[in-house]
Amino acid sequence: MSLSDESIAPNQTTQQDAQPGFEDTEPEDTSMQEFYQLYQKLLVITLVLTGIIFISVWIFYSLNIALNYFIGACTGVVYLKMLAKDVERLGGEKQSLSKNRFALIIIPIILASQWHQLHILPIFLGFLTYKVTLLIYMVQTVFIPET
Repeated sequence: MSLSDESIAPNQTTQQDAQPGFEDTEPEDTSMQEFYQLYQKLLVITLVLTGIIFISVWIFYSLNIALNYFIGACTGVVYLKMLAKDVERLGGEKQSLSKNRFALIIIPIILASQWHQLHILPIFLGFLTYKVTLLIYMVQTVFIPET
């Protein structure tokens, strides 16, 4: 048996060679599943951090300051949800992220500057809780890689 006697079957090596309608949709499905898992993980970490920090602020400062922090943290959770929806639509419907989410933090800050029961700093730091979540996730990913 020599190499010239073997028949050479064509291989579909690129997406262009595949027949229309039979494209491989597996990577898109798994990437969206990974996105939803990441979103759920970030949301859970943010909510746990919010609870821990809220109780800590209540113990060390006052209930008023803790509630101000909680307002900011809730704003941050809503911001994270809006960001996730925006990223979810990015591939199909949209080509860029919207900037409307930034108005979400501006409203509580303006209210805090006008209403004397609200404090700007705890609201802003509460809003940044989702950023701490991202830092925790990044450190976890770097130092504890998944197998």
